[in-house]
Amino acid sequence: MTLPPSTYDLVMLLDPQADDATRAKVVADARGAIEEQGELLRHDEWGDRALSYPIDRKATAEYHLLQFHAGTPELLNGLDRTLRIADEVLRFRIIKLAPGVPDAPDMTPGAAAARRPAGEGEPAAEAASGPAAQPEPQPAAQAEPQPAVEPADAPESELAVGEPS
Repeated sequence: MTLPPSTYDLVMLLDPQADDATRAKVVADARGAIEEQGELLRHDEWGDRALSYPIDRKATAEYHLLQFHAGTPELLNGLDRTLRIADEVLRFRIIKLAPGVPDAPDMTPGAAAARRPAGEGEPAAEAASGPAAQPEPQPAAQAEPQPAVEPADAPESELAVGEPS
C-alpha cells in the first residue's frame, strides 16, 4: 500500500518596496521549482498585510501561500536555499501538513465581507447565501477562578506524598 504524498505549505513574506518584477520573479521561481519536482496544488496571493512586528524596519509585507506535494526532498532543500538568499524575501516558512488538516481559508480582500456575520454592515439576505456564511463560534464563558487550597486547610488525603503535614 502506497501512502499519499505529503502536502506542504510555503508561506512567503516579500518586501513590498522591492520592484514588482523582482517580487514576481521570486514567486515564479518558487512555482517553477515546485511544478518541476512536485505538484502545485494551490497558490493564493494574500496581498499586502500589516506585520505583527517590524522586520528590517518594514511594517507591511506581500503574502503568498503555495500548497504543494513534494516529489523529492531535494525540492524542499532547493526552496529553502533559494528563499534564504533572496533579498526580497523577508520571511518564509515551509510546513508539512498533517493528514486531515482543513484547507487554508480564503484570505482575499473580497472574501472578508463573505466571512462577516449578518448585521455587520450588510443585509442578512446576502450574508445568508454562500458556503462561507456559517456563524462564527462564540467564545466560551470564562469560569471564575477557584481559590487555591492551602496545604494546611486540605485534608490529609489531598496532600502530596512527601509533603510535611
